[in-house]
Amino acid sequence: MEQAASGSSEPLQRPDGNACCVQWRNWIGFWLLGLCNNFAYVVMLSAAHDILKKQESQNDTASTSASLHVDFQVRNSSNSSIYDCNPVSTSAVLLADILPTLFIKLSAPFMIHKMPYGVRVLVCAGVAALSFLLVSFSSAVWMSLLGVIFASISSGLGELSFLSLTVFFSRKVLGGWGSGTGAAGLFGSLLYTVLIQGGLSPQLTLQIMLVVPLTMLISYFCLLVRPPSLPQWRSRETEYTAVVSEDRRRLVDSSEEEEQEKSTTEDQTTGPLSFKERIHVIRGLLMRFMIPLGIVYFAEYFINQGLMELLFFHNFYLSHAAQYRWYQTLYQLGVLISRSSLCCLKIRKLWVLSVLQVVNAVFLCFAVRYQFLPSAWVVFAIILYEGLLGGAAYVNTFHFISKEAEDRHREFAMAAASVGDSVGIALAGLAGFFVHSYFCSL
Repeated sequence: MEQAASGSSEPLQRPDGNACCVQWRNWIGFWLLGLCNNFAYVVMLSAAHDILKKQESQNDTASTSASLHVDFQVRNSSNSSIYDCNPVSTSAVLLADILPTLFIKLSAPFMIHKMPYGVRVLVCAGVAALSFLLVSFSSAVWMSLLGVIFASISSGLGELSFLSLTVFFSRKVLGGWGSGTGAAGLFGSLLYTVLIQGGLSPQLTLQIMLVVPLTMLISYFCLLVRPPSLPQWRSRETEYTAVVSEDRRRLVDSSEEEEQEKSTTEDQTTGPLSFKERIHVIRGLLMRFMIPLGIVYFAEYFINQGLMELLFFHNFYLSHAAQYRWYQTLYQLGVLISRSSLCCLKIRKLWVLSVLQVVNAVFLCFAVRYQFLPSAWVVFAIILYEGLLGGAAYVNTFHFISKEAEDRHREFAMAAASVGDSVGIALAGLAGFFVHSYFCSL
């Protein structure tokens, strides 16, 4: 049982002819799970911004400068900054988005093993649907913000749960999960924009998007070919207890003291991880995986939320808002490409990706300050490259954790390591406030 659950070898789920079909079903299933997990988050946030803007306009209680909507407004005559600054940094939205996810990722790995996977998926889909409904029917700003929080919770819980789930399948499903999460950013924002441009209201668009949580349930319960070792409706702790009890019953019946002592030793290596063991696993992950991943995402989101809105070229044929939208689109395209590249390219030296991303951030910071870049085309290339580095860091981190972690540590390690990117994003959001204030005061 332990070998099948560990993911250390290809699971023997079906013989010969059906094996290829099973692998494709599982790959597609994890692709859809990755898409749905992040898709709802992306789409709901875009809709929350629109609805917040509409509510503030209707109530006439806040000016454009207090809106959370990230469209760039034309600078008025009283703004003496050399930059076309948005009055509120987009870091404010980023922090509202990431803090609930960070809290989930910090706390859940120590207790999530008590919740069966089937229950986790139901909770993720239910909370995502609730976030859609809250924002769709919101009559006050606090309801829209609560929808943002629920979307963040669903995304955080789903990410650590589905990453842990991959250890019960072939490692190839990690490529499907990574590609699906990369597609969510690009397809989610694109589909929302198309529906809104087609004349649908944000409220109706959100109600249509309720198909996303439903797709998550179908992907998990109907599409995946789950191995018998997967604890579907009972926790890992309960499963271990049942196995140990059965072993001891057989030992008592046979009255063989030597075998009972052997079983006690095996229990210590196959039972649920203790708190001390979990801390030991985290320490082993820090320098090799979590810190490099956190640095990549810190630099990445420092660019996206602290610098990107300030990289505006007045003499370019695109408006400020259009330039920003293309920055975001090219970033998401780079993430999609690199998160889908695991079958072709694997990068073990994650620190190299960290250094390259930091170089990107430092270079663009100087570019904002001294404005020496000649055209937005240069920024387009850098932003695409930034997305490639970020996606590659994410998917290779979890590939090598799955490959190198000990069998009984692997499930916990996959969940715990996911906190690295969230910590980096949260710190980038805080840094973005100060950077935005500094540049806009010039």
